[in-house]
Amino acid sequence: MVFYGYYKLDDRIKYFTYMPANVYPQVSLGVYFVVGIVLMYQTIRSKAQWWVYILAVTAFTESLGYIFRTVCVYDTTFAMYVLMTLFLLLPPNALALVNYKTIGKIIEDSVQARPTKFWLRPRFVNWFYFASDIFSIAMQGAGGGMMTTAKGREPGKKIVLVGLTVQLFFFACYLLTTVYVWRKPEYVVNQGPRDKNPAAAKRKVMVAIVLTTIIIYLRSIYRIAEFADGYGGKIYSSEWAFYVFDTLLIFIAFLVYIVLFIGPNFSKVRASQHKIYGYPQKMESDDTTVHYSSSGLVHNQKQ
Repeated sequence: MVFYGYYKLDDRIKYFTYMPANVYPQVSLGVYFVVGIVLMYQTIRSKAQWWVYILAVTAFTESLGYIFRTVCVYDTTFAMYVLMTLFLLLPPNALALVNYKTIGKIIEDSVQARPTKFWLRPRFVNWFYFASDIFSIAMQGAGGGMMTTAKGREPGKKIVLVGLTVQLFFFACYLLTTVYVWRKPEYVVNQGPRDKNPAAAKRKVMVAIVLTTIIIYLRSIYRIAEFADGYGGKIYSSEWAFYVFDTLLIFIAFLVYIVLFIGPNFSKVRASQHKIYGYPQKMESDDTTVHYSSSGLVHNQKQ
């Protein structure tokens, strides 16, 4: 065993293939922990539905991953490396679950839409994309665990690549569904306290969903390139690439969720009212105001 100061030099090179920096993990865990606190505060204050809490939990989970990475800087063991790998690889996938659920709720709450296409039915949107993301997470988790051993490195890489590729395919399908829902005025979003009108509420929610989905998509492309390059490759061995295309990208996604927070548009109070009355909604465009009533009538009025 070769020691350098307090570091086990050979163990770090064995697992990372480079000497991991000692400051970036601590900064990252602190930033993500603050992000988690902010999102938790926003979620509780807005009385959002349960699935919005996933945002805060994901941020806290990210910070936990950087705690494991900090430990690995000083004492890289097999167990710590496995925990670090899993807690930094998997949590961002949970953000996709929030986006899937958001579109599903918009379709479900838009009582006037009555979609005829199977891929626009709330149950399909909720469960199809949810199942695809869980499948992708399971594949990445299994492959990531296998890659921590020399014997399982190659098959583990293939499993992770399959999981990431599947995820990219369903991301693309989901983005098409999201753009369709955005363009159709019959799909409405509940107006929050700070939204000027329902049209502004829908625009805010849709921008948040599209931007974060694109960011997660870019991060997945980086991960595919990293695993395709292989253990010890240029991408895997470049610490700066990890902090730019994973740490920074996911942080930007969280900033979007904070600035364009969707909690007030999906509060528990609005959900309970919808079950009883339905949502009277009003969608405004440049020349037409579309009124949606719980009785099922649609009225168009020219401006």
